Amino acid sequence: MRLAHTAMLLLALAVAVPNPVIGADAAPTVAQAAPPAPDYAKSASWAARPGHEGAAVAVPAGAVARQNLPVDVFYIHPTTDTTLDRWNQPVADGTVNAWTDGSVIGRQAAAFNGCCRVFAPRYRQATSGAQRRGGAIRDDAFALAYADVKRAFRYYLDHDNKGRPFILAGHSQGAAHLERLLDEEIDGKPLAARLVAAYDVGITFPAAKFDRPGSTLTVCDRPDRTGCVVHWGSILASADLGQAVARAEGYNRTILPAGADPAILCINPLTFSRSVSATSRYAAKGAVPGAPDATPLRAIVPHAVSARCERGFLVVDPDPTLDLTPLPGGSMHYHDIGLFFEDIRENAILRARTWLAAHRARH
Repeated sequence: MRLAHTAMLLLALAVAVPNPVIGADAAPTVAQAAPPAPDYAKSASWAARPGHEGAAVAVPAGAVARQNLPVDVFYIHPTTDTTLDRWNQPVADGTVNAWTDGSVIGRQAAAFNGCCRVFAPRYRQATSGAQRRGGAIRDDAFALAYADVKRAFRYYLDHDNKGRPFILAGHSQGAAHLERLLDEEIDGKPLAARLVAAYDVGITFPAAKFDRPGSTLTVCDRPDRTGCVVHWGSILASADLGQAVARAEGYNRTILPAGADPAILCINPLTFSRSVSATSRYAAKGAVPGAPDATPLRAIVPHAVSARCERGFLVVDPDPTLDLTPLPGGSMHYHDIGLFFEDIRENAILRARTWLAAHRARH
């Protein structure tokens, strides 16, 4: 069983969550405690889907208008179930779903509605309790969550895609599931030809990921590259970069072939160019201010963050007027998308248009 980057998700999550309350002796296994599986033929099993866009319909003031291109985005949300007394979220939990919709569907998935129809499945995500518990509980909880994501993606392909190109996007836990989805369903498979790009954000994605025989994916090294993957993870300059790099590269060594470079992939979302890794805030198209909570999106603020890739991490300097609170230690994990909302939005439109132009005879 392969678990993509689960341990490194705790870089952002463990600092904010107390120890789980489930007793070591009384804890059921993930299989014993598993809630009912979602039925993706039902609209209730989707946080966003055409005709039921929900919070993904949000367009903050100042954002470029929706383009309605014949391209889809399949988005996988991060951990939003912070409960400590269960391992996986029941998809019928209305309280968690409401928080998911407001805090990430409307603030992350909505960044892609400028180019694309948005598909965002609900899934039995691994809870904060499972992640803090670690070991087999954590691994099995992630495996259960990924199985839902994979079924949702296949349902989307079988019933909704109809041969359209697509963008894949995920953050944190969602990015871990996305990385595995790329491995199992896209890389080296016919579907790779329809991948516009994958925005795999907020884990420790190795830059050497595709340096292997048979890989058909590459790094998004320029803003209009298609069939590629982009990644970054944000921290403040005040963070202990050395410690973060050591932990991340140490983990990457456990999942890469012996001798492979464990360096983390960092593509600056202000440039989306591998050769231009640093830029001032004047290049920033627009950040969403305020806490990543369930309140309505405020107007985007341009020129409000500078960013540079340094040793695999994206070191950011946000304007204090954005009113963004880092996690302890200087992680800006919760703001990985919001800091670059309009930059991502316009880049997704560019990549979609580029893919469509290159395949004009079919679309």
